[in-house]
Amino acid sequence: MKKIILSLAVLVFAASCQEQEKIAFIDNGKVINDYQMKIDIEDKFKTQNENFSKQRDSIARTYQMEMQSIQQRLATMSPQKQQEESQAFSQKWQPVQQQMQMQQQQMEQMFSTEMDSVISKMNKFVEGYGKKNGYTFILGKNQAGSVVYGDEAKDITENVIEAINESYNGKEAKTEEETAEEATEEK
Repeated sequence: MKKIILSLAVLVFAASCQEQEKIAFIDNGKVINDYQMKIDIEDKFKTQNENFSKQRDSIARTYQMEMQSIQQRLATMSPQKQQEESQAFSQKWQPVQQQMQMQQQQMEQMFSTEMDSVISKMNKFVEGYGKKNGYTFILGKNQAGSVVYGDEAKDITENVIEAINESYNGKEAKTEEETAEEATEEK
């Protein structure tokens, strides 16, 4: 009987000595959407896209005007001459169309690469933030439902957004981890 009580006391003591795990969650989408780096990248690409659209529209107007002109001339030509002129027109504009498609694909690829970088930096930042603040786990709440419900007291989304934006705004002088550590020390 004494052994059972002693064993039970040891188990209770061992359980009470264990550190409480610190678990929180963030709304991944909100952190990404409010991350100033992402906002800056979107603004940069929005401007590039607007410039590209203006260039594309200008070329399209030139193409349309030239197309109308050639259509009027084709009406007075023989069928063979019409075919030759049509081919020459197509060959003239084909490289321009290919160049425009290539430019658009490059812009999309650059945007995708930079957005991947944003996500990677956010993940590294959250990892450093978690380590610095003693979290065992920081879960991500998203559309897929990895965290369907979480007590609002465990939601550190706003803290992470504030810290990651402070880190981004001071990025020239410090590494992300150093800034994450400083931001968490202030809290």
